Amino acid sequence: MKKIIYLVFTILIIVGILSYPREKTNKIRVAEVTHSVFYTPFYVALENGYFKEEGLNIELILTPGADKVTAAVLSNDVEIGFCGTEATIYVYNNKEKDYLVNFAGLTKKDGSFLVSRKKYENFKLSDLKGKKVIGGRSGDSLKEYN
Repeated sequence: MKKIIYLVFTILIIVGILSYPREKTNKIRVAEVTHSVFYTPFYVALENGYFKEEGLNIELILTPGADKVTAAVLSNDVEIGFCGTEATIYVYNNKEKDYLVNFAGLTKKDGSFLVSRKKYENFKLSDLKGKKVIGGRSGDSLKEYN
């Protein structure tokens, strides 16, 4: 008789645990224009599960080009887009009824770096004279500075 009582009690506990309302997570799709060191806090929070702790299930989608990120948000393919403001301004200036709202600035400056194989103690832009520099965006090419 004790075994039956324990079995029924165990089944009731399992059914109770399984039927207990779990916290619903909200899925949010985020389109990012590029992987950037400037988004590191976001990546750390994502990898450490901080969003999940708050009930948010983030799906990060690489979407190269601010125009493509803007299109993804406008078409409801994603809820949030990480990109510069230029595409949202173009949409607004074209008097579209459905336009994006920029609600946060993650960076204040262009995310470009000037790197060298050689160490320069007190670098000045004039040190580029006669050097070849490769641009960081598609379409950029090797340029020599005079």
